[in-house]
Amino acid sequence: MNVKRYFAPTAREALRALKEELGADAIVLSNRAVEGGVEILALPADAVGALQSVRPAPAAPRAPAPAPTRQMAAPIDDEDFHLSLSGLAAGVVPRSAAPQPPRRNPDPVMRPFNPPRIDTSAPAPRSNAAPAPERAAVMRSRVTVEDGGRQAAPVVERPSARAAEDARVRELQEANNKLMAELTGIRGMIERQLAGFAWGETRRHAPARAAMLGELLEAGFSGTTARQLAEAIPEDATPDQAHAVVRAMLDRKLNARSTDDDLIDRGGVYALVGPTGVGKTTTTAKLAARCVLRHGAGKLALITTDGYRIGAQEQLRIYGRILGVPVFSVRDAADLRQTLGELRNKHIVLIDTMGMSQRDRMVAEQAAMLSGAGDVRRLLLLNATCRGDTLDDVVRAYAGPDLAGCIFTKVDEAASLAPAIDVAVRRALNVFYVTNGQRVPEDLHLPNRAYLLHRALREQGGESPWHLNGDEAGMMLAAAGQGA
Repeated sequence: MNVKRYFAPTAREALRALKEELGADAIVLSNRAVEGGVEILALPADAVGALQSVRPAPAAPRAPAPAPTRQMAAPIDDEDFHLSLSGLAAGVVPRSAAPQPPRRNPDPVMRPFNPPRIDTSAPAPRSNAAPAPERAAVMRSRVTVEDGGRQAAPVVERPSARAAEDARVRELQEANNKLMAELTGIRGMIERQLAGFAWGETRRHAPARAAMLGELLEAGFSGTTARQLAEAIPEDATPDQAHAVVRAMLDRKLNARSTDDDLIDRGGVYALVGPTGVGKTTTTAKLAARCVLRHGAGKLALITTDGYRIGAQEQLRIYGRILGVPVFSVRDAADLRQTLGELRNKHIVLIDTMGMSQRDRMVAEQAAMLSGAGDVRRLLLLNATCRGDTLDDVVRAYAGPDLAGCIFTKVDEAASLAPAIDVAVRRALNVFYVTNGQRVPEDLHLPNRAYLLHRALREQGGESPWHLNGDEAGMMLAAAGQGA
């Protein structure tokens, strides 16, 4: 066999070379892509006759084979070309080289339709005797449908069912409130009984302590402070020893300033605050006079923010003219800040503020205005004639980090100083001064500890209706649910 090999970069060039040498009837045996191009093996057309002559004769006569049909070579594409053998080479080309018919996709399989599965959280009623509307309501409220991994929202319940549920919840709440009120009453009764037992035990084992406790409550001390002071008394103490123990303990707890070093000598900006009628303007004038006597009028300035009370500013101006001290009036925080900036060379600046109730929300606004104006410290004026719980409310309303301490006013009008001292001890307030009259500056004094404790621990006379007899102190503690 005279097989020719043709190699070219492309199949078209290889075929062109093949036809030029072997003619258009040449037989292509194979073609393949090799490194660097395409390789084609071919035979001349006359070589087919020689190839057929060397075939063995068939054993049996065969039907005449159909004449080979010559097929024209299909157009060749460089990237994906197909070659068809000439009709003369049909008998020598292996069957595997023949083009295979395209495979047909298998016919689609028809599957039965499965509807979406429905799940219910409640078991389905087994009996068909249940009313159909109820089953429908259950299905509407509880059914969820699986649809692509998402669940449908439950259907809204009927208004009548919701109203019934709300009514049942309200009934349960009312029952709970009633039960809690009964339990609270029982608890209070038990606490009072126990407090009475404790008071009886205290009177038997520590009579001096029990008597001193009664005196403290009678003087106006709170139950908390009285009980703490009485606990320091030994069980076998005498009445005099009990008084000495309580007096010493109060002396240690009371932060009373005995000199002017902390306020007048140190200097600074102080604002006198407090409820109405507590004596802020008069006390401001007293402090100003004390400062003038110590440092001179040139070291002092007065500011008033009281634009509400009629004649308040004029009253302070009169005091300023008497003392030879300038008085300034400010309207708001910005004005106060500017005024304080102009008075920065003064040793001490006193600010008279507007009085307001401890329950007034303007107390917080006033504190914010003063704190926003710079380094302003506040002095709280406490009326010594008020009850302890009232003074406690005042201190709670005016409390803050810039609260320097307090001044007891109207000490001469108070029957007892126990409420004021009780609040000062429990709130850890510094007591700078006490006032006992309207004279300027005579009625402003440094706190005398002995005098204050004497006024606080002074016993009520037997004829006083406020004197506690027998077990009345124990009854007060029992009513408050506190033991001795």
